[in-house]
Amino acid sequence: MIAAGRALAVKRPPQQDRAHQTRGRLLDVAGELLAEVGIERISTNMIAARAGLTPPALYRYFGDKYAVIEALGRRLMDRQNAVLEAWLVRHASVGIAAMADHIGNLLTQNAAVTRAEPGAVWILRALHASPQLVHVRLESHRHVTDRLTDACALYLAGIDREKLWSRLRLAVELGFATDEMLYEEDRISAEAALADVAAMLRFTMLDLASLRSACGGGVREGMSRSKRQETSLSPTPPASGRGVE
Repeated sequence: MIAAGRALAVKRPPQQDRAHQTRGRLLDVAGELLAEVGIERISTNMIAARAGLTPPALYRYFGDKYAVIEALGRRLMDRQNAVLEAWLVRHASVGIAAMADHIGNLLTQNAAVTRAEPGAVWILRALHASPQLVHVRLESHRHVTDRLTDACALYLAGIDREKLWSRLRLAVELGFATDEMLYEEDRISAEAALADVAAMLRFTMLDLASLRSACGGGVREGMSRSKRQETSLSPTPPASGRGVE
């Protein structure tokens, strides 16, 4: 019943520029109000009034307040996903070791995008707390895991994809959870926390070769751990013998 109700409440984004701008304005206002009054008190009437619109005008875009917050969540997740895609373009083609070495950049860039979003912390809390909205966060985190799995699997022939996905899903959750914690925890600097988590996730990514070993792929013996990682987690050179440019 919830799913059917959500389908009616969540409407397709408008195509016309003016309508698109109006919808964006409603979302910006809703983010600000969410931070001011919380998810229980916010209402469509309140959002419409702050945006200078009538309630019927708002209902052309959103069926209820949960549809507004869902759209806020999807907009935030889309912006976070754009950060991921740009990061993958820069580093995925170089190998897992390169991605691992730059995981801290992904965390800090994602945090910056999140903090630029009006009412971001309250949007995130709503996505955790409301049964009507949990699917938005879950779908996005699974998408991030899918993209990282696709990128890493290229360098791990014979890997059990489900095991790889599970390992990376935990890593994704750790990264997002740390960023959310920093909105409340003032006894740890954001820079130090993100650096520590980046170190943990770097180790997790470099250790992905162990999953391949468990699946029978193995790695060459007689090499140091770091050398095995460098060899097994980097792309195969082109057949012509030219190096990767």
